[in-house]
Amino acid sequence: MNQLDILILSNGPGEVATWVRPVVKVLRQKLGNDTSQVRISVILSPCPNASGKEADILNSYPEVDRVQAATDFFPFLLWGKTRENWDWRNKGIVIFLGGDQFFPVIIGKRLGYKTIIYAEWDARWHNLIDRFAVMKPETMAKVAPKYKDKFTVVGDLISETATFIPESNIANQTETLIGILPGSKPAKLAQGVPLTLAIAQHIHTHKPEIKFIIPVAPTLNFETLLNFANPETNPIANYFGFQGATLIQHLEGYNYPVLKTTTGLIVQLYTPSPAYDILSQTSICLTTVGANTAELGSLAIPMVVLLPTQQLDAMRSWDGILGILANLPGIGTNFAKLINWWFLRRRGLLAWPNIWAQQEIVPELIGKLNPHQVGEQVLDYLNNPEKLEKMRQQLRQIRGETGAAEKLVNIVQQEIANTQNLSKTDSA
Repeated sequence: MNQLDILILSNGPGEVATWVRPVVKVLRQKLGNDTSQVRISVILSPCPNASGKEADILNSYPEVDRVQAATDFFPFLLWGKTRENWDWRNKGIVIFLGGDQFFPVIIGKRLGYKTIIYAEWDARWHNLIDRFAVMKPETMAKVAPKYKDKFTVVGDLISETATFIPESNIANQTETLIGILPGSKPAKLAQGVPLTLAIAQHIHTHKPEIKFIIPVAPTLNFETLLNFANPETNPIANYFGFQGATLIQHLEGYNYPVLKTTTGLIVQLYTPSPAYDILSQTSICLTTVGANTAELGSLAIPMVVLLPTQQLDAMRSWDGILGILANLPGIGTNFAKLINWWFLRRRGLLAWPNIWAQQEIVPELIGKLNPHQVGEQVLDYLNNPEKLEKMRQQLRQIRGETGAAEKLVNIVQQEIANTQNLSKTDSA
């Protein structure tokens, strides 16, 4: 193999965790670890859901050689200049794993590299991109016949989540563990933290033997989490009757820091990321709406999905123009309330497993949620394990087969071979 650069374009935390991670692992498995032959670079573009820590997460992936943060994206897009003046090899592949699909058109043309787009629902620029790896056949429905040979159905990259679970963690557990995923953005955390902890308190009152854990996102620090759990710094907690918690860095019997509520509930803060190993040991999870429902669904973990509306103004986590309007200084509050009111009247399925199945497999609880009522629903699941098992089996059925990352990398290998064959023809 001639020296080759693989440039991955991505953007948000979900794409970095569930798309980039499995793809770079398979790239190294298939193409080897010799960076003098194959170099993997990742360049991030701006994303409304980004935390600013995506570059740090990517730098923790041993398969990735170079990372550029989203703050430096546009000078690269417009003029081809990276922050650290990266060099580029003569041959390469641009792989699109998040952002705007026009980006690989511009960048691939400038570098003279082949371009591959991974597309979930919509694929664009059919005449300007070399290959498309798509999630479902439906993505190809509107493609002109002359471009059909560019398309390959590879499946859902998020389904690769299941391949990261150590086999030792898929055994029956001797204790009941409940996972709490309150979100990672302030708009969700403001309601998600006090609500989920209040629900956990109710469950703890009836079943004190149950353990609770929060997988802390790399983008979130303990102090921020604690502030959202404190009614003095987060008045929204009062809507749920939650009286606060304290952070204990070292508590005997626990491997990680914990939050201890005023009622004595202890919730362990699990810091390794991604937390698939510990999540695979949970009996059920309490989660907000978002990409985490896709990851839990791919792991076939039962869940209760929560969208509280105690304060519509707090839910400002919309993407695109709606998110911009909802966060405008001064008038954003009214926009946020209007947007959320409109959404609640017209909403469809929200959790990704339900969207995939086009029916409600995991419960979606929306409205002015009462922690005690939600807690009773969770207790009902725990007291009737056959209900949890039914949900788990349904999740297994809809998550699809694994192998999307390998199929995508097969396309990469085909394009590499085409590039090398073309080089031989040119030299001849």
